[in-house]
Amino acid sequence: MTDTSPERLFAEREQRFFAAEERQASTYRWVGWLRLTFFVGAVLGCVVLFYYQHAGAGLTLLVSGYFIFAALIHWHNKIEYARKHQLYLGVINRSEQERLRGELSDFPSGAEFQEPNHYYTADLDVFGANSIFQLLNRAVTRLGQQRLAEWLKVPAASQEILARQEAVAELVPDLEWRQHLQARAMHHHRKTQQLPQPFLLWLREPNFFKGKAWLVVATFLLPFLTLGAAVYWAQGSSHYPFIGLVLLQFLIAVKYQRQRDAYYEESTGMYETLRSYTDLLVHIEGRTFQSARAQALQQQLKIDTRPASEHVRQLASIIQYLSARLNTYLNFILNHVLMWDFIWMYRLERWKKTMSGNIGQVLNAAAEFEALASLAAFQYANPAYAVPQISVKPFQFEAEELSHPLIFSPSRTANSLAFAGAGHTVLITGSNMSGKSTFLRAVGVNMVLAFTGAAVCAKRLSVFPAQVYTSMRTEDNLAESTSSFYAELKRLKILLDLTGAGQPVYFFLDEILKGTNSHDRHQGAMALIRQLNRRQAAGFVSTHDLELGNMEQELVGAVENYSFNSYFENGQLRFDYTLRPGICQSFNASQLMRQMGIEL
Repeated sequence: MTDTSPERLFAEREQRFFAAEERQASTYRWVGWLRLTFFVGAVLGCVVLFYYQHAGAGLTLLVSGYFIFAALIHWHNKIEYARKHQLYLGVINRSEQERLRGELSDFPSGAEFQEPNHYYTADLDVFGANSIFQLLNRAVTRLGQQRLAEWLKVPAASQEILARQEAVAELVPDLEWRQHLQARAMHHHRKTQQLPQPFLLWLREPNFFKGKAWLVVATFLLPFLTLGAAVYWAQGSSHYPFIGLVLLQFLIAVKYQRQRDAYYEESTGMYETLRSYTDLLVHIEGRTFQSARAQALQQQLKIDTRPASEHVRQLASIIQYLSARLNTYLNFILNHVLMWDFIWMYRLERWKKTMSGNIGQVLNAAAEFEALASLAAFQYANPAYAVPQISVKPFQFEAEELSHPLIFSPSRTANSLAFAGAGHTVLITGSNMSGKSTFLRAVGVNMVLAFTGAAVCAKRLSVFPAQVYTSMRTEDNLAESTSSFYAELKRLKILLDLTGAGQPVYFFLDEILKGTNSHDRHQGAMALIRQLNRRQAAGFVSTHDLELGNMEQELVGAVENYSFNSYFENGQLRFDYTLRPGICQSFNASQLMRQMGIEL
């Protein structure tokens, strides 16, 4: 039977693309030698022809040789681009296999997007080493990564989730398009890793010609007058009009020398920033989309009915003409006869006027396509994962065979659970290391994935969208003179403020109030659960306090007891990591202490 798993497909594609890269590299080397040989031959040919006074033939060889050599350079560059593209595609498919094996260390961690006091990202390993961001992210540009991070940090509303799911579903089977999108961005990785804020600020700077109507007139009138004066002089008349007009252009050029230099530097940097996105834009513009979200995003790539990539090419043309100023001798003629810099600065200002109000939406669309492609790639690589159903029933949560996506063991244990309604608390007791915390994180992470628009690590999941909030890894802070117990109280205060304001919240409280004595812990936990029971909230509380389980009789239907248990087998402590109804009936702390040498 043929193995059609994604991992096998990625392995085959990796091998195929790396083999293609080797072939392209061989062609690249061959064309390089051809370039060198032609150049040497053409130079020697010109020398010989001019030496033997065959000026016509020498000039013909010089001109034709120039164009042929330019064509060889263009061909050579195209081969190099194709070689790198095959290399990047091979790397992409190798990376997909590494993700499936849980080898995430070489991928961007997204640690820069972490917020210390965020509602859940630190507790649920959304960013950082071995994180959800590393598992999901295929975006290459900084803006694309930023957009995916924003989605992971802010749960979307129902309609937004459904719109993303529809767009992702369209992209999932289109492996070729997704991977070529990623590879195209990798050609300009260094540039796209820089946020384009300086460029956007430059677009909003005032028009250089504003309040200088005389300069606009001079820019387009003086070249005609100067050329006319040159013709007048060539016909044997006075040269003074020509000299006077050249001197006038020289004085104008000197007056605005600093602004001219700044324009060239800023516009060149702007072009480099935009050029890095051009391949992405062309790739997105060239596909026909069916989903409403993708169509709307693609429409954002049109400015004045023209594709954004054409506007970038127009900018390239302006920069190319403006770059003529770099030739010292040519610069004197262009800027003292033709007002060259000012003409192209005027063209650039017109380009800025067109793009200043639109470039934001263009970059936004490109970033969102990268984020959607990331979710699609994640879903494609994990075909057993479910697309969650978004429920309209308040706080409905129905999970079948749910587990943690960052556990890559083929024997990872999945659990099922269902509840619904505001005020519901799932109280989880269990022995040490039995899986309580991991289960809470598994549920929380899959909620975050669902509210991002991604597939979830479950056979089936139906969930009502709400804010996720965790209190799990509270630590002391010496700099702030804060104990771990007080840090937990501060987290709980934020939860109460959120729910007190009517915000629907799923809460995840691990080892609740663990930093205080058993009596205060018990009383405080009961009071908190009662308080949350009266609010628009539902969630999970894990604890070693078995007496807390009695709240199932106090708040009938609102508190449910579940547990994780351990057992001994042949003198060894075993865990099955299976969630079971009821209070925990097995404990292992004494045995663990004995194993550590504590004499009980």
